Amino acid sequence: MTALPEPDHLQQTFVIALMVCAFGVCLFAFGRPAMALVVSGGLFLGLNFLSVLKLRYLDSPLMPADFIYYARSSLLETLGHYPHLWGLCLVIGVVTPLALWAVWRWDRRLLAHVTPRRAWALRAGGVALWAMAFWVCLWPNGPFAEVHARNVWEKLSDDAQITNFFVNFSDSDVRMPETGDDTAAEQEWGPTAARDPAALPRSPESYPDIVQVLEESTFNPSNFTQCNIPECRVGMFKPDARTRATGPMRVHTFGGGTWVSEFATLTGMPQDIFGPGGMYAPYVLAPHVRDSLPLQLQRLGYLTVAIYPTNGSFLNGRNAYKAYGFDEFYDAGQLGLKEWEETDKQMFDAAKRVYDKVKKPGQPVFVMILTLAQHGPHDSDPLSTLPAPFNKAPLKGLPERESLNFNTYLSNLHNSDVAMRGLEHDFLDRTQHTVIVHFGDHQPSFSGLIRDMPRTWPTEMAAHKDYLTYYMIKSNFESTALPRYPMLDIALLPSMVLQAADVPTDPYFSAAIALRTRCNGLYTDCAQPELVKSYHTWIFDRLHVYE
Repeated sequence: MTALPEPDHLQQTFVIALMVCAFGVCLFAFGRPAMALVVSGGLFLGLNFLSVLKLRYLDSPLMPADFIYYARSSLLETLGHYPHLWGLCLVIGVVTPLALWAVWRWDRRLLAHVTPRRAWALRAGGVALWAMAFWVCLWPNGPFAEVHARNVWEKLSDDAQITNFFVNFSDSDVRMPETGDDTAAEQEWGPTAARDPAALPRSPESYPDIVQVLEESTFNPSNFTQCNIPECRVGMFKPDARTRATGPMRVHTFGGGTWVSEFATLTGMPQDIFGPGGMYAPYVLAPHVRDSLPLQLQRLGYLTVAIYPTNGSFLNGRNAYKAYGFDEFYDAGQLGLKEWEETDKQMFDAAKRVYDKVKKPGQPVFVMILTLAQHGPHDSDPLSTLPAPFNKAPLKGLPERESLNFNTYLSNLHNSDVAMRGLEHDFLDRTQHTVIVHFGDHQPSFSGLIRDMPRTWPTEMAAHKDYLTYYMIKSNFESTALPRYPMLDIALLPSMVLQAADVPTDPYFSAAIALRTRCNGLYTDCAQPELVKSYHTWIFDRLHVYE
């Protein structure tokens, strides 16, 4: 019931090996074979039950971090939505101790004929031996290395629930970034602790609304050599009189991983500074965030609202956004939308309805909108199904597969462009001061084909060609000019948003602005790595933005 449902034979073997090791540990720990079978088998059966339960009710795989996350945040709230689960918990809580007592009472003892001292030595050695075997099975470079060697999206979305749970123990290991000398950090960043006031002193009632849009899998196609037709020059990437800042944006994931771009653009930290575990940001990083863009805006009097295109439990979204500092969270079901199938216009219209409902005189609002219209794959439907002119392969010289992917992307992009003009009309063509920010979270993979497609980036940016999208910041009011960079790291976008809104920044974002200035818009690629180390010393050891 636990191992055989795993989809691959190697995964089944992996789970069986772990079960055998767990049985060995329990056998020597209890000194009773039936007890060992019941406890080890029961633990795996219970794990499988919880995994199925979470996937069914919360549309998300079971993770080791859930046992911490739900225990100290939303377990009771979650169970409150499913009253029948309370009865189940009660039954388990009563039946389990009675069953274990009965098994223990009538089980036979091992090593009963051995002296107590020798029995304890044998049992301790047996526990250690089987625990070591269990650890070896979990080792990423051990006998089941192939089980570990899949990408994060596969592990988060396939049916190998128990395998992925145990693999995640090593995958989600968080390592704090390397730091520098404490004294040097004080000298470098101490002046930023005074906070940065707004350029124009104002009361919170006059702060602008902020609308931020994560455009799924979106990039500027005009940077691709073979995208040389008018349809490649799309309005949403062109600066106009309202543009405050725009340009290429350096992201930290390719082909997927929207959730880590969410983390970076809300917290001001790229996930990869935390090691491989950073890819599980909504599970393992979010609970430890102590400062972020929405948290800072909350402190300034903003109402912070998230507009989500899927079930709120998908990839721990609702819990993560609460940790990031959002007051209200609306998922696809609450918005009356069909998850995974929303157009940008539908998402923007839903966001406007929510905004109109929550907006109160004198209170500024921060709205974070996620879109899904460009989510891959881009080659699932034939070219003939696309609207003109994209159904006639307008890009010349592209092979058939590349052409299908690119034309599908361009067709969806033009729909997004129309929807973005509608969003700007709703929020910028009015007297209420407003900032609109939109950006691409990562490039799509085009089934792995996009990496080999030539681009027109300058030489110094070519090394990041697969990690470049775009950002655009606009407002309907005059304010101080924002800097322009050859490319801007997504983790430094929050500090740009605060400057665009001309609101005060706390010591953390004051330091982020200073880092952005000194590193010319870069973060992990900064030409001064020692400066980044001292920055990490300052924000982690002094400001405690992550604990």
